[in-house]
Amino acid sequence: MDTASVPGFIRTLFYIILFYYLFKFAMRLLAPYLMQKVAKKAEEHIKKQFEQQQQQYQSPTENSQEVPKKEKKVVGDYIDYEEVE
Repeated sequence: MDTASVPGFIRTLFYIILFYYLFKFAMRLLAPYLMQKVAKKAEEHIKKQFEQQQQQYQSPTENSQEVPKKEKKVVGDYIDYEEVE
């Protein structure tokens, strides 16, 4: 059975720190490219939605029926009450 040793701990700590800095460096190089891809994908999605909305607005469906407007009910005359003291 192996026991924990100081050199093993230092080696593990070194690998963790090395991985952290390599990851940080890789993200610094790749982040602009990844962000550009995400922005382009979002732009295409929004453009597609906008075009769909424009098509719906320009060519209304033939099945749509106009809803007749309801007549306003005449409730009664307005009565202006005076204050009694």
